[in-house]
Amino acid sequence: MLIQRATLLNGRRVDLRVGATITELADRLTPRRAEDIFDAAGGTVIPGLHDHHVHLRSTAAAQTSARVGPPTTTDPVGLAHALRSASADADGWIRAVGYHESVAGDLDRHRLDAIESTRPVRVQHRGGALWIVNSAGLAVLGMPDHPDGRLFRVDIDPGYALHRRDHPLTELGARLSRWGVTGVTDATPGQGQADIDALAAAHHTGELPQRPHILAAVGAAAVPGVTIGAVKIILDDQTLDLDDLIDRTARCHRAGRGVAVHCVTESQLAVTVAALRSAGTDPRDRIEHGALIHDDYLDVLAELDVTVVTQPNFVAERGDAYLRDIPAEDHPMLWRVASLLDRRIRLALSTDMPFGHGDPWAAMRAAVHRRTAGGAVLGPAERISAGRALDLFCGSPDRPDRIRRIAVGQPGDLCVLRSAPAEALAELGSDMVALTVVGGRTIYRSDADGAVPS
Repeated sequence: MLIQRATLLNGRRVDLRVGATITELADRLTPRRAEDIFDAAGGTVIPGLHDHHVHLRSTAAAQTSARVGPPTTTDPVGLAHALRSASADADGWIRAVGYHESVAGDLDRHRLDAIESTRPVRVQHRGGALWIVNSAGLAVLGMPDHPDGRLFRVDIDPGYALHRRDHPLTELGARLSRWGVTGVTDATPGQGQADIDALAAAHHTGELPQRPHILAAVGAAAVPGVTIGAVKIILDDQTLDLDDLIDRTARCHRAGRGVAVHCVTESQLAVTVAALRSAGTDPRDRIEHGALIHDDYLDVLAELDVTVVTQPNFVAERGDAYLRDIPAEDHPMLWRVASLLDRRIRLALSTDMPFGHGDPWAAMRAAVHRRTAGGAVLGPAERISAGRALDLFCGSPDRPDRIRRIAVGQPGDLCVLRSAPAEALAELGSDMVALTVVGGRTIYRSDADGAVPS
């Protein structure tokens, strides 16, 4: 296709011819016969956004789940209403997501039974690691004698105890297209060949028009339409084992794979750093989240040359709770961005949807302003410029720190905004997206009559 009268971030007005890659870029290009033409009318052209840490199937499932956490649900009455009024999923379960203890304290099977005792219910904590299941649900799972129904790190949707159900990705793919997202890295742990093949099929049929990059298990192989990244490793403070992590890291490196280690606490980061120092590093190694990074670790992370993939959107989404619940001395260490860049630590941004809101533009604004929903500023020293925030969503899937640019030979995955560069950077709003292109093919296009997926 030909994109005419687009503006680069540096202010230059150009035409672009785009296929699998950007094949031509000039002040003016002559249209070819039967060529698809889009007039950018001076709007900004940028690389298509890549969200470097998401959970696709969980996000699709969450779209039809009851919301039982802040800000939607804030008290026990609201929790009971949400669960009782929820419609069962196709498999008969009531599925609820986003729960936090601030709503009604620690849930267990008995408290859920008091709300809903007939239909099977599963409630996911907003951290993603814990499911709480009522007695009817435990009976379905074959665990009627489970003491409290609190199932930690047991993914029961699609799960291993239930018949697996892959929720359609069509609605999610369309929403990502409207946001200018052309690629995603699925960071769901334990994904094997069947998961890769299913995402490849979804991509080829257009159900998921974005390019999927998967943090898959060792032994999984790339297939056309899907690329394979580092191996996701989950850490929990209660079961930290340095020797095991060293061994797993070394085995991944010997297999030609990096590791992507889940680090949200200081203990998890400490063990990961020690393991990488012992096992050695690979350029594709990643630290996922980096929610809390104390000053002592900044130089160490720079020396290890590891990439941190973090989510500043949680400052905006959960910042008021952090200010209330986390010691004040730790506030400057939360979801760091600027200090990592200052130490030349390789960095990329993501949203962690569905545990975070999936709009990358909102995450960029959070990185720039660091403002909570209540209006407080959390970690003002960690603010970065709008241009830098945009760059951090434009990294390559396999090396998120390598920023894609608008240049001949670069992938033909683009986003065109309605606004000129200065306005676009000032606003950082998803409603500016006018065109999204993957491999030269339009996956979203808006016009004067409203947004219309192509």
